[in-house]
Amino acid sequence: MQRNRSVHQRKEVKGIPSVEYPSVMSSPARKRAKKQADGDEVEFFKGISKVPYKPDAGPSDVLCYKHYNPAEVIHGKTMADWLRFSVCYWHTFRGVGLDPFGGPTITRHWDDGSESIENAKRRLRAAFEFLSKLGVKYWTFHDRDLAPEGADLEETNRNLDEITDLAKELMEKHGIKLLWNTCNLFAHPRFMNGAATNPDAHVVAYAAAQVKKGLEIGKKLGAENFVFWGGREGFQSLLNTDVLAELTHAANFFKMAVDYKEKIGFQGQLLIEPKPKEPTRHQYDYDAMTVVGFLKHFGLSDHFKINVEPNHTMLAGHSYEHDVVMASKFGMLGSVDSNTGSPDLGWDTDQFPMDVKNATLVMKAVIEQDGIAPGGLNFDAKVRRESTCLEDMFIAHIGAMDTFARGLRAAVKLIEGGVMKMMIADRYSSFKNGIGAKIAKGNATFEECEEYIKKAGEPKQISGQQEKYECVLNHYV
Repeated sequence: MQRNRSVHQRKEVKGIPSVEYPSVMSSPARKRAKKQADGDEVEFFKGISKVPYKPDAGPSDVLCYKHYNPAEVIHGKTMADWLRFSVCYWHTFRGVGLDPFGGPTITRHWDDGSESIENAKRRLRAAFEFLSKLGVKYWTFHDRDLAPEGADLEETNRNLDEITDLAKELMEKHGIKLLWNTCNLFAHPRFMNGAATNPDAHVVAYAAAQVKKGLEIGKKLGAENFVFWGGREGFQSLLNTDVLAELTHAANFFKMAVDYKEKIGFQGQLLIEPKPKEPTRHQYDYDAMTVVGFLKHFGLSDHFKINVEPNHTMLAGHSYEHDVVMASKFGMLGSVDSNTGSPDLGWDTDQFPMDVKNATLVMKAVIEQDGIAPGGLNFDAKVRRESTCLEDMFIAHIGAMDTFARGLRAAVKLIEGGVMKMMIADRYSSFKNGIGAKIAKGNATFEECEEYIKKAGEPKQISGQQEKYECVLNHYV
């Protein structure tokens, strides 16, 4: 990866550069950014104060929370504890508005476009001012978002050490915690054929060395989780792929991560984030149930949970809440990358979630498992390419946080009302006694079922009443 981007920006992939485009930052803008002091006295978001809670605010008042009241107790926990909001570093502070058809549109006055340590520190200070003014207590990052990649692994690690020293200082100052960190094992050309599943053992070893450092950084910063997103852990063609070998190598890679986590005493939860495709044609961790099957098969299910990103769920052809519910029902839901996509487009658009009904269904699952800690709701989302002012960064997060606050309230009413729960219980009531109870307990036989049918005859047709359930949900949303 190119060390210096003072002249060029590259196409972002999860906020990491890849394809070169001319920078939209002018020379005067670079000079202004470089003149900014590195001290904490610099205010990066002038004119924007700490976001207040104003439940009576009007429709055009968008720099306040109308529904999210972090200290409010609802259903036995504070809103902050139920929602555990987090801001992602890559989209929010490394995104520059690129798409496949055009160059960057977004500039930030503190960022001179270079890959220098000084610029990385400025960017980090701006991020913590943003987090503090937003009132969010968690953040997330990839290793390569935070610090520039060096000429070799040793220099890269030194860069990461220096920047995370500052991150630790800023976290302590602002009272902000690290929800999770992860390693970028997909952007650099060395990973073009994958990381843990690469056909070249040299590359697999490099990825392992990078994750080793990532776990050490996670421990250093008190990360509550560590995420594996296998953006290139898959294939473009089966013709040149040994699928079983690659999956076995991936499992062994995860076992090395478990061993090292325990060796260094890292207390964070390990998470795998599913995605069906993009950038590979097929990604091995296709969806939540694929990951559950993989972990069970390779004896890893006691060591990992799932970080669900609903945009990825939708790319797999499922409904928004599908993977959240499926992972939760199997005791595997660890965290949620709260975003959404545009199904009509068919790719990973990483939009801010603004649909209250979707948020309600996610929060229903979270409440039913009594919370999502040590995970959270991380906004793996980016402002649109056309949303270029600093206010847009705040408005997007505030809107998404209010959406999930409304979803939480609606889900609590739905659960406490008990109507849908009773409807579902009635629908499955035939499994409470008789042959149904034996089937539910797993001790019925085919012979017993046959005898039952001979006596009971043809089953009656019973309506599923989907529309009634949808009306009940709408009553609360």
